[in-house]
Amino acid sequence: MKHLSKLSLALLLLGIAFACKQAEAEDNAATEMNVAADSTAVTTTSSNAAVEKKESNRKFVRTADLKFKVKNVAKSTYAIENIVSKHGGFVTFTDLKSTVNEHDETQVSQDSILETTKFTVDNTITLRVPNTQLDTVLTSLAKEVDFLDSRLIKADDVALQLLSNKLAQKRLTKSQQRLEKGIDTKGKKINDITNAEDKVLDRETESDEQIIKNLSLEDQVNFSTVTLYLYQRETVKKELVYNEKNSNAYRPHISLQIWDSLKTGWFMLEGILAFVTQLWALILIGGLGYLGYKRFIKK
Repeated sequence: MKHLSKLSLALLLLGIAFACKQAEAEDNAATEMNVAADSTAVTTTSSNAAVEKKESNRKFVRTADLKFKVKNVAKSTYAIENIVSKHGGFVTFTDLKSTVNEHDETQVSQDSILETTKFTVDNTITLRVPNTQLDTVLTSLAKEVDFLDSRLIKADDVALQLLSNKLAQKRLTKSQQRLEKGIDTKGKKINDITNAEDKVLDRETESDEQIIKNLSLEDQVNFSTVTLYLYQRETVKKELVYNEKNSNAYRPHISLQIWDSLKTGWFMLEGILAFVTQLWALILIGGLGYLGYKRFIKK
């Protein structure tokens, strides 16, 4: 009997040790999975696409489009705005909204209704960040990502386009200068001068347009454009509200209704008596007339 007790105790201790070991292994596996998920989120959101070296002559316009799920859209939006501001960027567009998917009303008592609303929250954000900070910003966004749906990063080399715009601008400037010199030295007739000045104005306009195109391209090179689409899982909100449609619960008791009816009838009787009292003069004249009629006319 003692041997059986010792054997049972030994088996119990062995089972407890095995269960603890298995629980520890599961915790370690879960931790490794979380770390792997976090590292995956970091690697999937960040990018070294077309990183421009200092000695390179290339100029890249970099854009990024990301769609991912977050735990709370509003909190993630504020966190993203802080990250962008911290790295010298700015937000150009944000559209935070809630979309109601289903709305039900259930009457739980005579004066109460349970409102159940199912809705989703999402936000579309467009932001601009310095080109050199794009990778850092994308890496910082990873901690807000609960599930990454898609990531699209583009880098367009516009160095040749910038050079083409500058050369075109130089040609227009030279042409403008030649036209202005011709007006000053050879312009005699008013019509000739007017036509020449119109051409000069056209050249100036084209030159300004080339300058603006270059400035726009340089701005796109210096500041990358990032478009984010954030969403969260469907949320259910339940709220107990007063039922304004059902007022039967507030009707007075039948005894109170009878008492109010008696009082109303008495007030009506008082009104009639008061009205009749106001006609006492007519009643008196009518009575005297009746008595006179009976006394004199009938005789």
